[in-house]
Amino acid sequence: MSAKLALTCGDPAGVGPEIIEAWLKAHRAEAREVAVIGPARWVESIDLCGATAVAVAGDGVDADFSAVLGQPSVEGARVALAAMERAAAGTLSGEFSGVVTGPVSKSWLQKAGYAFPGQTEFFAARWGGEPTMAFCGGKLRVVLLTWHIPLREVAGQLTEANIERAVRAADELARAEGVAAPRIGVCGLNPHAGEDGLLGSEERDVIDPVLGRLRGDFPGLSRCEAGDTLFARSLRGEFDVVIALYHDQGLAPLKTVDFDEAVNVTLGLPHVRTSPDHGTAFGIAGKGVASATSFANAVTVARRLINARGGQ
Repeated sequence: MSAKLALTCGDPAGVGPEIIEAWLKAHRAEAREVAVIGPARWVESIDLCGATAVAVAGDGVDADFSAVLGQPSVEGARVALAAMERAAAGTLSGEFSGVVTGPVSKSWLQKAGYAFPGQTEFFAARWGGEPTMAFCGGKLRVVLLTWHIPLREVAGQLTEANIERAVRAADELARAEGVAAPRIGVCGLNPHAGEDGLLGSEERDVIDPVLGRLRGDFPGLSRCEAGDTLFARSLRGEFDVVIALYHDQGLAPLKTVDFDEAVNVTLGLPHVRTSPDHGTAFGIAGKGVASATSFANAVTVARRLINARGGQ
């Protein structure tokens, strides 16, 4: 029997559990191909629709734990972390083909002793590899060259290795989605992509020379382009994927047009991990209004990437 795709609950006080339940009910034919990971009382009480239940235990997790929706806690954060650990280990052992993670609260995870700025870094630590954060599933495909770092540190991270990593990730993402010859647009760091050095020299002196060297392997790769127009140009069909140099440069336009559809994809690791591109939404948890669209797209994208890698 082929390995199943792992679905982690995320923070159990947030919307993660309910959007997983909604996905199971809406995709009964596919449910048998996934494993749902979460607290025992939850996975044993829901309609799994044929999915495999995997209860988390140990590491400070109470077997009788039951979340209060909308009320995060350290105990709930421990459950979220235990689900991530179980999914990571199961993927390494071949039990799972990849992971779709529910949304977590970084601040509550920190209170539970979590040592990473996000789930991207966690899975990189557990699996190895050089991660790249990317997004797809809606109207835009976006790859981030840097993500969870202060803005003042971005310029120092514009190294040849990091630029090449982002370009290779952008090419992989577009090809996994059926683009045979990806056209990759790269944002500049400064206004107007530096205006030939008038508004900043990083494009002229650092980024464009690296892009020029890479263009032999990636003929659809642009020079640095003005970030204020590049996303609109991509929406109009000029580019297949955009590389943003820092978190909000890429995520602000993406969430403006793709808030309910976008999927967070971790590239550059030996295994596939995706997640919905939204948070725990504690304020609406349990009210029946959370959209499961991004989660459904995350499952679809995970399968597509797994298949593109030969099924792992």
